Formats: sequence, C-alpha cells, structure tokens
Amino acid sequence: MEKITEKLLLEKGSPKTNKLEEIKTLNLSKLGLKHQDLPVKLLSRLQSLERWDLSGNRLQEMPKDLELPALRCLDLSDNQMEDVTTLESLSGLEELKMEDNLYITVNDNHKLMALLPKLRIYNGKDISTSANHLRFVYTENLRTRVIALWEKNFSLPDPITAEKMSDLEERFVNTARQQVKFGPSSVSDFTKWKVEIIAKEYLSSLINPKEEPEIKEPTDTKENCEVSMPCKRKQTESVMDTSIRLTPRKKLRSDLPASPAAESPRKSGRNLQALTENNTIRMSPRKKSQPPSTPTRRQTSTETPKKGSKVQQTKDDAGAQVKQKNKAELQRDTDKLFTTKSCSKTQQPVSLKPLHVLQCHSKQDSSEDFSTQLWACAFQPLPDSTGTSGGSRLVATCGGDSLCVIDCETGMVMKKYKVPGEEFFSLAWSTVLMSRGGGASAQHCSILAAGGKRGLVKLIHPRNNVAYGEFRASRKALSVLRFNHHQGNFLFTGSYDNKIVMWDIGGVDSHYNYKVVQLLVLEISATPLHICLPPTSPSTHLLTACEDGLHCYNTQLGVSNNTKRSEEMEITFPIYKKEDKDHDYHTIDGLSFLTDDVVASKNYMHGSIYLWSWSRTKAQRPDKKDRTVCAVVLAELQWANTEIPYLALNTCPGRAYIVCGDDKGRIWTYHVNNLQKNSLQTGKPILPTEVLEWPTPVRKGLGQVEGPSINSVAMDPELQFLVALSDKNMVIVWKREETP
Repeated sequence: MEKITEKLLLEKGSPKTNKLEEIKTLNLSKLGLKHQDLPVKLLSRLQSLERWDLSGNRLQEMPKDLELPALRCLDLSDNQMEDVTTLESLSGLEELKMEDNLYITVNDNHKLMALLPKLRIYNGKDISTSANHLRFVYTENLRTRVIALWEKNFSLPDPITAEKMSDLEERFVNTARQQVKFGPSSVSDFTKWKVEIIAKEYLSSLINPKEEPEIKEPTDTKENCEVSMPCKRKQTESVMDTSIRLTPRKKLRSDLPASPAAESPRKSGRNLQALTENNTIRMSPRKKSQPPSTPTRRQTSTETPKKGSKVQQTKDDAGAQVKQKNKAELQRDTDKLFTTKSCSKTQQPVSLKPLHVLQCHSKQDSSEDFSTQLWACAFQPLPDSTGTSGGSRLVATCGGDSLCVIDCETGMVMKKYKVPGEEFFSLAWSTVLMSRGGGASAQHCSILAAGGKRGLVKLIHPRNNVAYGEFRASRKALSVLRFNHHQGNFLFTGSYDNKIVMWDIGGVDSHYNYKVVQLLVLEISATPLHICLPPTSPSTHLLTACEDGLHCYNTQLGVSNNTKRSEEMEITFPIYKKEDKDHDYHTIDGLSFLTDDVVASKNYMHGSIYLWSWSRTKAQRPDKKDRTVCAVVLAELQWANTEIPYLALNTCPGRAYIVCGDDKGRIWTYHVNNLQKNSLQTGKPILPTEVLEWPTPVRKGLGQVEGPSINSVAMDPELQFLVALSDKNMVIVWKREETP
C-alpha cells in the first residue's frame, strides 16, 4: 500500500499542476487503500476535483468528513464497501460506480439514492427517475405514516424536559420502525432506516418549529368547466392576405452582405436574407429570377425614437416612484439595481443590425404563407463538463405545426420537426445525462421540449436529430414550458386547464429509453402565460404570469404531503389602482429575471415595463384575506402603447439588457447600466436606450410588409444575436456589431 502524500496526488492527478486545488481528475485505483489511508485534511484541498477513481482497493467505507464540492463522478467498484452512509458528505455526486462490492445490498442502493440528491447514473445506468420517486414520492408516503402514528399515539410532555424528551424519542422512533410499513419487503431495512430519520426530524420540528411559508389547501375546481380552445391571438385580415409575396431577387456575387450569411439550401428553411442598403432592409427568397426593388423606408410614429438613436438620459427621464419608501431606502434600492451587473463588458450599449429574415415555419413550405403565428424562441445552452451552460448561436423557434433550430450566423435551418395537426406554443432547452452503457461515463446532452395545442410534450435530441419521445401533460393545450436550470430533468408545464404540473423526465440511455413521473400539481386561477424560477432558488419558488395576475407558489418537494398546492401569494402592481370597466391591467404577458433579484414584468395595456425586487417583495407578509403583496418597484421603463396581448419581453443578464417587441415590428431595448442613478425619484418612465425599427421587407407587386406584432424575443448570453418572432411567419435575426 502506497502512502497518500501531496506528491502522489500531483503525480496521479490531471491536469498536470503543482497545486492540489487545480486537479480535476484523480486516479488512485489498485493501491490497496483502506479508509484510514485516506487523509481527510489533505484530500479536502482538492476543491476542483470532478472525477475520482478509487476502484480496485480495500475500502469498507469512506472518510465521513471528506468535503469535495466539485466532485461529480466517483468510481468505487471492486472494493469491500459496507457502510454507504459515509458517502453522504459527497452530496454533489452525479455518477457513482459500486460494482463488485459483495456486501452492497438493494437496501444500500436505496440509501445511496436518498443520501445523494444529485445522483443520476449508478453503475452505468440512468436511475434519475426512480431516485426522484424514492426521494419525494416514497419519502412523502413514509412521512405521512409517521405523522399519523404520532398524532394517534403520542404527544409532547408537559413540561418538556431533556429526560422526558429522550425517553419519548426512543419510544416514538422504535414504535415507528416497527409499525410503519410501506414498499416491498426486500427494502424493509431501508424503510426502517428512513423512518428513523423522519421520526427524529419530525419530533425535532415540534420542539423547534421552523417558520415556513403558509400553503393554502387546494380549492376544488369545477369539473367539466368550459375552457375555450386556445388560438393565442385572432388573425387580422391583413395577416390572412395570401397575396402577400416577397420580391424575388437575383443572387449576384457583388450583392452579398459583408457578413458570412448564406442562404439555406433546405426547402424547409427559406432564408430571406436581410441586406442593408440606404437604411432599407430587403428580404430575398430562394428564387433568383428578378432584380430587387428598392422600397422607401416607412415613416415611424413621432412618439418613438428612431432606429439607432441613443436616448440621452437626464435626471428628469428616470423611473417610477416607489411608494411608502423614504429617500434613503430609495437610494439603496437604486444602487442595488444599477451596480448588480457593473462590469467592463456591460458598460456600453451594444449596436445591433438586422442580419436575416426567415420564413421557416411556412405551411407546406410556401413562401406566400404570412399567416402562421410564431410564439416561442430560445437559445441552446452549451453544457460544459460540469453541466453548466455557455453561449450558443443556435436558436430554437416554434409556431404552427413545426419547430426549427436555426444557426443565427449563417441563417441556415439546421433541424426542422413537423407534427401534422399540432400548433406549437412553447419550447424549452435543458441539459440531461445520457448513459452510454459498457462502463462508459455518462455525458451531458442538450434536449428540447416543445408543446402546444394537443397537450403533448415532445422530447427531442437535436444533435442526433432524434425526436425520442412524448408524453401527455394535459387534456387541454399547453401554454408554457420551463425547465429547472439547477435540476435539468425537472420540467414545468402550464396548460389551458389552469394547472401547472412539475414532471421528472429523467435522463436517457444510448437507446433513448426514458421515463416520466409527475411530481407536483399547482392549481391556478387562470391560463399561465409565463413561468419564472428565481435564479437562486429554482427548487423552492415559482412565479407564474397569468391572465389574471402574477402568482407565487412554493414548489419545494418534501416539505408538504400535498401533491396539489394552491398559491402562496399574489404580487400586485401600482397600475392596478387605475383599472376601470374599460381597462384591466391584471394580465401579465411579460416576465423575466434581469439579475438574481431584479425582475422585469409587463402588464397588458400598460405602456410601461416594471423593474421590481423579488427579495423585498417576497419578504413582505401577505394580506391574510386575499394573500396579496405589492411589488417593490425599482424603476419603470417606457414602452409602446398597444392593446395587442402576448408580446413577451426577455432579458440578457450578462449584458444587463431588457428587450421587448411591439405591435409594429419594432424592438425596444433597454441597457440597464445606462440608466441614471436617481431614476427612481422623478416618477417619469425611463426612455429606451434604442428602438430597432422593423426591417421593412418587400412583397411582390404589393409593396412593403408592414411591421407585424413581435410575439417573442430571445438573446444569447453574450448578446451576439437577438432573435424576434412575428405573428406573420417571420423570424428576424439581429447581430451585434463590434465597436472598434
């Protein structure tokens, strides 16, 4: 047996370095090690260690106090492991190998799934679905039985003394272990072990109760209530005009844009290349038979700053007052908002120029289709070895019966999925683990979920061009999908039956086998339009923008035995006070986090965008009667005056940007770092940093295509590209121009 020293760790680790803190992979296999041979203090310096091979040793357990926060993969195969509870401190483990450990039983396997909350791959197999079922559903059943046993047979002593509590705990725990039965007999040892833990935790909670947010019992919903079939937004006559065409243009070598944009060779992706000429944008379809016509720019309304004009901010330009706050508190709020993303790369506004306009969702691939409405777009996150995400130039878009993946640089439609009879309303990217079998390590892969009118969720692995599964999320249409960015296999679906459901979609194996489990149902009072998970607590809270307001829910699993829950509170806004019979501002049709704390939201028919504090709003005590709290507004941004609903906003935290389209094809952009620090005290909405005008394409024989409603926008994390979707079957791609 070789002694573990710093020199040995540096020799066995990689990358090659002279610092233990920089080692990411370590191979200590076949050294005859026992658990006492692993020096905890020395090994705990491996703060960047991600993969550790301890196979072929003589380990019976692991050191209990070992802390390796970055460790994701551990190989303990071919050892003599007996006590798996010593692995509890390695809570970040996602992949574990325990083959050829003769003393490991099925009960130990269950303990590992309970002790390691992120464990997904065990002995080369994806266990995420069964593990989450055990962690939440199975555990909740045991907790319910333990509580029922207490309420029937036990009570706290009066007075409470240490001696009496010790005796009570012993009796209660022993009784629970003997009487609480659940699950197959093959895991009875695990059940007793888990029941003991639950019983002790419950007894402790009775003595030292923790303050938990109040969760209302779900109210009964009427069965067979009439829900109108969603069409999102009614078509106008101009949208339905099938005579609208794009002017064909010969593709001349000298007429190519300076950027490396190229037409898509795919029939499914008609690339209508946007070219700038005398401040005029033209779109060209695949036909190349006629010379281009040169339209004149459409005059913009005087109320909106022109494209490219930087709005100069003054003290009188700045945002809305926050009521019931004194001057000192306002200044602290302002400083917090405008210094959150204060870094060199976000100091200056970006310059965006139109690059492509595409008609890739056309019915029957017709260039004359200007009626298909496009609803959702999102950039693909690029996972690294730890599963965290970076930027991408691939964006997914959905509308009509198709879903497309587009390369923003070239304008090419890389993938296209069509489902006859479907109308897609929402999509979401996530990263899950794919187990490959044969002892190979699992790998992270990006998947895409999409849903719409039929109530089905489609699961797609775009890289391999595989639509590998589907499941029914609702009998009604789906309005919104959202993944938990900290737990990539947790998916929320919102539907027109006024429900939000939390699913565990698990991972996939090399044959694309998967399993879906329902974890939680949220009863809501209206159709959900957007779902946001707070960046710092995506597993405990959920915000949903609905047609009747903004609601907050507690989604923490394991804190309640209710699989159905009602709202925790409703967040109200100052504009509500101006409502009358002709103006209902409760519909929230835009919602996104700008920072960990600052939220941007938009109320339908209100010509402004609110910026408000999530932490300060949540900290308020809800009204006992209606469960409402008033949003702590930090600023108000001027936006368009329109009565068109469902024009979604979006944010780019990395560049401190908020973007929202309007009903005339314009893109309103707000660079938060550019706002004045006294902007909260004047009561006047803050003007946009820049308004990008609609790039006026040309219709054959009928002139320019008027600016349509911009239903959705998306930006990559570095704001290299901005993508906007219209209700006239056009995807518009803008690209950032690098300043010299």
